[in-house]
Amino acid sequence: MPLRGATIAGVGSYLPERVLTNADLEKIVDTTDEWIFTHTGIRERRVAADDQAVSDLAFEAASRAMADAGIVPEDVDLIIVATVTGDYPFPAVANLIQARLGCTKATAFDLVSGCTGFVLGMMTASGYIQSGMVDTVVVVAAEMLTRFTDWTDRSTCVLFGDGAGAVVMRPCEEGMGMLGHASISQGEWAHLLMLPTGGSRRPVDAEAIAAHDDKIKMEGHDVYKLSVRGVPQIAEEALANAGVEAADIDWVIIHQANKRIIEAAAQRFGWPMTHVPLTIHKYGNTSAATMPITLDEIYKQGQIKPGDEVLFVGFGAGFALAAMVVRWTKEPPAGD
Repeated sequence: MPLRGATIAGVGSYLPERVLTNADLEKIVDTTDEWIFTHTGIRERRVAADDQAVSDLAFEAASRAMADAGIVPEDVDLIIVATVTGDYPFPAVANLIQARLGCTKATAFDLVSGCTGFVLGMMTASGYIQSGMVDTVVVVAAEMLTRFTDWTDRSTCVLFGDGAGAVVMRPCEEGMGMLGHASISQGEWAHLLMLPTGGSRRPVDAEAIAAHDDKIKMEGHDVYKLSVRGVPQIAEEALANAGVEAADIDWVIIHQANKRIIEAAAQRFGWPMTHVPLTIHKYGNTSAATMPITLDEIYKQGQIKPGDEVLFVGFGAGFALAAMVVRWTKEPPAGD
């Protein structure tokens, strides 16, 4: 018996109100707007309010995706939250929003995989749906990276922002929705991008705080090289598994880590940048959340249409890469 399909039935996102511009950062560290934009493509990013936690962002994005899908809390069977910046080491953010959303019948868990988290979350949701184990999954990617940013490190503090995005995934006819995927982990490069303390290896203490080891550490040049090399490889594998040619892709939703990485991938496959939407200039790098935020933006603008072939590509901490090809099934929002 063939597996049923799994598709995106609802989309939503949430961004905090506070905007932190490059001009603001010029007052904090030795940098310039020109340097930041030239090297990253970022002009500004969002910062959560002091009284917000990442579950607040996740709740808002999930609520909007559920409303867009036209479902009620009792319809939800599973909630997956991709995040590395949870409210607490435990319980999971997914459990916190499961209760707050009122999804009393849902199982909930977090997926901790950094910038690839959203794609891996969709892959996991698709497996549950295709096997018939569940019918409705809410996949949320939410991050509050500014809480873990070293504001004295000019190489990293210019990069990160806060935000959340979500999709609702439901069954669909075979040959629609998720067509194929690929993923790989390269744990030998884990040390290149990490948060050194706060886990069982090294709890946060006064010494760690004094050394800023409770903040994100990144070897940017090495991460850049791995990304430029790895993104085309994982994209090619996902396209092959989906049976789709690169030339047939209508939209490329790629992790918004660095504009130069995105442009290099587009050039490699011959994709015009008009079909590779950018949000990094407005929101910075929100880790797992960049892709659903970008997806929600072009969806709300009515740009993505049923039948469009969409490639999602994630890459980052782990080191990890993941890609998925989706044949879009959802009509644009009413009024578009």
